[in-house]
This record gives sequence, C-alpha cells and structure tokens, in this order.
Amino acid sequence: MQFFLLLLLLTTLYSKDFSVILRQPFDAQLFDITENYDRTLSAIGVSRHFKHGNSVAQNYTNAFDYLVTTSKKYGLQMNLLQVDNNATIIHSKIIKLRKFTTTVSLTKTPTDGYFVGGYTKDGLLLIAKLNAHAKVIRSVVFGTKNFNKMSKIVLLHDGGILAIGSSSTSRDTTNPLFTTGLGKNDVFITRFDENLHILWSKKYGTCYDDIGVDATEAFDGTLVVLSNTFKKNHHTFSLMRLTQDGDTLWLKNFTTTTLIKPTRIITLQDTNFLISLIEYDKKNKEHIRLLKCDLYSNILLDTRTILHNASGLYDIKEFCDGSFMGVGYSKTKNIIHALAIHFDTTLHKQNSTLYGNSNYNIFYALSILHNSQVAVAGVHIDKYSQEKNMWVMKLHKDTTIVKLPTVKTLHVSSLYTQLQKLFASEITHHQLTLSENLTLTLSGKSLLFKAGTYQLTIQQKQFLQRFFHKLIPFLKQHKSDVEALQVNGHTSTEWKHTSSKKSYLKNMKLSQNRALNVIKYLIITQNTKELSWLSKLLEGDGKSYKEQIIKNHKEEKTRSRRVSFRIIPF
Repeated sequence: MQFFLLLLLLTTLYSKDFSVILRQPFDAQLFDITENYDRTLSAIGVSRHFKHGNSVAQNYTNAFDYLVTTSKKYGLQMNLLQVDNNATIIHSKIIKLRKFTTTVSLTKTPTDGYFVGGYTKDGLLLIAKLNAHAKVIRSVVFGTKNFNKMSKIVLLHDGGILAIGSSSTSRDTTNPLFTTGLGKNDVFITRFDENLHILWSKKYGTCYDDIGVDATEAFDGTLVVLSNTFKKNHHTFSLMRLTQDGDTLWLKNFTTTTLIKPTRIITLQDTNFLISLIEYDKKNKEHIRLLKCDLYSNILLDTRTILHNASGLYDIKEFCDGSFMGVGYSKTKNIIHALAIHFDTTLHKQNSTLYGNSNYNIFYALSILHNSQVAVAGVHIDKYSQEKNMWVMKLHKDTTIVKLPTVKTLHVSSLYTQLQKLFASEITHHQLTLSENLTLTLSGKSLLFKAGTYQLTIQQKQFLQRFFHKLIPFLKQHKSDVEALQVNGHTSTEWKHTSSKKSYLKNMKLSQNRALNVIKYLIITQNTKELSWLSKLLEGDGKSYKEQIIKNHKEEKTRSRRVSFRIIPF
C-alpha cells in the first residue's frame, strides 16, 4: 500500500511538468514542431515501422536477395504527434506514403493543415500537403537521378514552399539541373507554389562537398541560403542570396581554420538575419556561435557562447521583444542533455537550462507560441534503455519548464470563458474590458470619471444596472467557486497645487469614494434576499493611481479614472 501511494505521489509530481514522452517499440524521434490554430501542438518526426511479411519460408542462394526482402519490412515512416494544452497526446498518426520516409521539417498551411518535407531511403525528396486531420491531400516525390537529401522546408509569403537540401553531383551535362556543381554533393533547392507544383529546381556548388542547410525569405522576397562546404584542411559556410526565380545575386564564403557547422538562419523583425553555428575549438569541443548580418552579408554582430560542457544549437527563434530562444544539446563524455538558452537582443546568454536524465537527450526544434511560451521537440532515451523516444516539452521564456494547469487554474479559465460570452456585446462595443485574472473594467468614455469626481452620472447608473443584471446571477450560479467580488476605484496622477505625497493620499481617498459609490448603487438595486449572500462577497478598495493606464510609455489620464470589478475564485 505504501509503495502504491509513493508511486501515485511521484506520478502526480511528474505530471505537473509539461513534458510528453511517447514510448513505443523501435526508435522514434521528433525533428520539428508548430502550434495549431486551436493552440494545440503538432510535431513531426520518424518512427521505426514494421510490416508483417509473408510467413511462408523461402530459400535464398544470395545474401543480397535476402537483404532486399527484409528492407521492405523495416524502415522509417513519417509520424505526426498532436498534443493538447494538458500534455495529453491527442493523435499519434503514421502518415502512409508509398515509401518509408525520413521526415525533417514541418510548417503550417493557411487552412490549419501542414506541409511536411523529407526524403526516402533510396535518395528521393518528398513533400506532402496534409489537411488539419493529417490526411494527405497531395504528395510530390522529386529530385535528381542521384541521391538527394532534404534539410529544411520554408514557408514563403506567397503561400508556397522552398525545399533546401543536397544532391550527389551529376556528371551528365545534359541534365538541366547541372549548373556549377563539381564536388561530391551540391546544394539543391526547389520552389513550389501553394499547391505543390514545382516552379523551379536548381543546384549550386563548388568543386568541393556542398550541403544545403537552411534558407529564409527576405523582406523583399529574395531568398538567403545557408550552406556548408567541406574541403581538406578548411571548413567553410556560405551565404547566398537568390532572386525569387533562383538566380544568384551574391555569394559570401566564410572560411575558418577549425570545424564549423551552420544549423539555422532566420529573418529578424528588423529585416536582418541571424545565423546559428556550432563551432569547434582546437580541442574539438563544440561551442555556440551566433552571427547577425544584413541583406548584403555584412556582419553586424558576432558572439560566442562558451558553456562548461560542449554545446550546440539546432534551432533558434526570435521573440517579439527582440530576444531569442535557442535549443540543442550539451554533452559531457558519456551524457548528452537537451539544452535551452535565452539570449538578449545583443545575443548574450541570459538563462540556460539542461533537461533529460543521465543518458541521451536532444532538442531539435522549437516554436514560439502565442503566449510567448516555447514548444520544443526532440528525442529522449530512458535510463538503462537503448530506444529513442519522441519528446515534447513547453518552456517559459526564461528556459524553465511550464507547469500543467492546476484545478484552480482550470476553474479560472472556465470562468473567464463564460464571462467572455456573457459580456460579449459590452466587450465588442468597448464598454468593458475583461482580463484573464477575471477583472471587468468599465472602459467606455461615458463610464469613466471626470477629474476629481466620484458621484455616479446617469449614464454610469444606467450601464451599471444592466451590468449588475448579468453579473449578479452569474456570481450566484458560481458562488461555490467565488470567494469575493472586489470593487476597486482608480484615479489618474494629477492633483493641482499639491505635493506628490499629498496627491497620492488625496487620490487614494478619491478612488475609495468611487468604489464606495458603486457598491452603494449595487446594494440599493438588489433585494434583501440577494443581499444576504452578496454582502459576504463584496469588498471595496481604492487604488489611487498605482494602477494607472499606460500606453506608449505615457499615462492615459482619462482611461485611468475608472472602476473595476475583480472576481476572486477559491
């Protein structure tokens, strides 16, 4: 019994973190993640798939014949994982296509569906368009006649897709895709329209081994491509700017004496670009390097983040405030932890956190969510295990893990949704505002107070009567969930011909009078039966000007002179 209670306690504690690990037979891992329009998460990756073959015994005289038959039974397959806000797996769907496929990239369509990109085991590239239920609408297999590999797909402003990867060099000069590539691999880029029709395919490269890593669209519609070149004793990454038709505008090579691996390029809000690199020192230890450059490849910022352990980033995204979140790995001799880092606007580390047990854990991708939380996807191996598992987490901006909503949080969310519906008309007509902490504020121009006044006007009384007619029955219906109704008065900062200290005290009294007058009016509009329970909920307070309305760093004095109602749940 004690063991059961301990297990239950551990399960409860673990469930407070937004961390989802899908454990299933054979290896599986996630490479990309996005937020759906209903605020759920979708992550794409691969899982090992097994086909049951014919059980009839067969004799083979050649080992290669046997390998061919077994290769048709085992392989990688696209796997789409959907997770809700309670860290519950809604769907884990194998996307059935003609061939087993390695999936590397995911993006949303305007209709809440998906574009997914990857490559097949025999070296062909593949892009599929799915609807919101992950049903395949259209899929396209493409590439050169040589071995091809995809690195990333990018959603473009016109709704189309850019696929970037690499292709083994063709020696056939009659191949229209053969342009400048002479090495082992060349950068291979294909542009599609929104219906997955190919607009153009082109190869770019040197006489060395060139790999297409990532690409992004500039504000003017041109494309900036990040690639890697391997050659003896030199390590080069390159930036290339292309027209919308794939013609080269410029090419910039960055050569280093140590190994360097580019991983991501993104377009920034200021129209510049950020490049994430994994840089190796002379002892072959990985460090994080970030470059900020403009549209003409001029370097604006160049920073190195050197952590105690060897570390690298696989993905990075920008927040609205210009700071960044990066995810990847940090490793010691025998252990790899998943890594999350928050950088400021100058690309310097603010916070970092390691995740995972003492085994093997990596974050491959992140998506910044509508509420500035961060969804991450990757791979996790349990302690004492050898199997890779799909892994989804939610993090805060400071890299700490998001906690699952408690029962009280769920109550507040439910009450908020119901209040939205109840006062939908008033909110739409800007007479009321509703905050997520269940505060209803009178915001209409005729509902605000003039400077220095606290007596209710006719317009205020008429609105409050209609407002109370809705609010009081709502409170009565939910009285088992509501501890108090706070009526708070507010003021602006001004008070003529007085010191700041006296101004605050005078505004405190004024705000208290505003709250008191509203409570008085509420009481006289209710019958004795309603007051018997309502009086137990009512609280009044004056806030003076400590919660003044600020917009663009300036006080909005008229909007600050108001009354608000805050529902306090148990």
